[in-house]
Amino acid sequence: MRRFRVQGYVSVVLSLLLVLAGCSGGSGSTPSASDQSGGQTASPGSSGGGGSGGGTGGEKVTVSMHSWRVEDTEGYKKIIAAFEKENPNIKIEFKPFKATEYNTILNTALQSESGPDILQLRPYAPGVSLAEAGHLEPLDNLPGIQNFPKDVLAAATAKDGKVYGVPLSLNSTQIYYNKKLFEQHGLKEPSSWDELISTAKTLKEKGIVPFAFGAKEGWLLSLSHGVIAPGTYNGNGFVEKIVKGEADFKSPEFLKSIQRMKELVPYFPDNFVGLDLNDTRTMFFTEKAAMFINGSFELEGIQKMNPDLALDFFPMPTEDGKKVLTTWVDGSYAVNSKAKHKQEALKFLEFMATQQFGELFANEFKRISAIPGVKTSDPLVNKMAELSASSSTPYLMVVYFAEGKPTTKQTLENDLQGMYLEKMTPEQVVEDVQNSAASWFPGFKK
Repeated sequence: MRRFRVQGYVSVVLSLLLVLAGCSGGSGSTPSASDQSGGQTASPGSSGGGGSGGGTGGEKVTVSMHSWRVEDTEGYKKIIAAFEKENPNIKIEFKPFKATEYNTILNTALQSESGPDILQLRPYAPGVSLAEAGHLEPLDNLPGIQNFPKDVLAAATAKDGKVYGVPLSLNSTQIYYNKKLFEQHGLKEPSSWDELISTAKTLKEKGIVPFAFGAKEGWLLSLSHGVIAPGTYNGNGFVEKIVKGEADFKSPEFLKSIQRMKELVPYFPDNFVGLDLNDTRTMFFTEKAAMFINGSFELEGIQKMNPDLALDFFPMPTEDGKKVLTTWVDGSYAVNSKAKHKQEALKFLEFMATQQFGELFANEFKRISAIPGVKTSDPLVNKMAELSASSSTPYLMVVYFAEGKPTTKQTLENDLQGMYLEKMTPEQVVEDVQNSAASWFPGFKK
């Protein structure tokens, strides 16, 4: 297997004082456009964020930029202002969409050749498929792109070997918890699955919702499973086997991970099947629930919503007595191959590959920048970075199983929803996920 080497990269970044960074939203269908030409990389300016930049004959040009991160709007205003200050003839118009609607809106626009100049790519297969459909400009000659490690660029590298996106961040996903509630009831971070269940039972007996959890949005279920599952299969050893085709999803370890997802049901809120991210996030930051399974990309929002929250997190305890943090390279930004203002769009992406952008991004959003050498002072960000370096495992469904029609990731999400609605058993979920992967995954076709 081409091992997920972000651990080594993060170690390097840590030595320079890392910073934290995703997604998260669900993955959707990708287009199969008739135009298969990738195009040639235009030669962007070499000034990074500086220089006069922008516009033909001094005219001001407005570059459209789309994203699925509505919650990042205010932060991007500050970042974009720094670019526009040094490039007064270029105006960046940041327009985000609801995460669950973004894929459909973007695909429709690209197919009708009315897409934005700059677009945010989902990581790995969903984003790469846009390049393979001819919608993206190759970025191999973009100044600064060579500074990213190859394993980080892999999240936006197509089968033709070309890079089509500037990576934003490294994400982790873990269990956040309310330290005040834990301390009030004599609880500590669990070091095993049994301790986690015991902690949840104690909280429930005290009238506190143990987990802020909802099953309305499928992507939250695969993300939560991405936290729970490595505890049953002890992280990377199983990942290596399954990617090589030496194990499959019908293995006892994977089945146990689905069973554990069901075992948690008594500790979820009432009517959890109808709750979405906003519901569960609110439940956690208003201190009505003690724990919250989610990504590093939620950290900044939670802290803003309740600056007084005694917030911490813990990685997943494994069967062999260790702990593991699930990690992956988050989305990147790409240039539309049919962009109206391609040169100006490339200039902004050149800025996104600089230390200046990395530091603005990391400090504004409290996430690990994908750019080496970026610094932050947030202790939780540093804790996530340290664990990412020492105890990480890849988010299996995003990094390796986000292909198929529907994708194997989507199949898992749909089936977990079915399980929570009492329409499927864990055994049926496992069977369905394996059948999905076997229909396309090379490791299962030997």
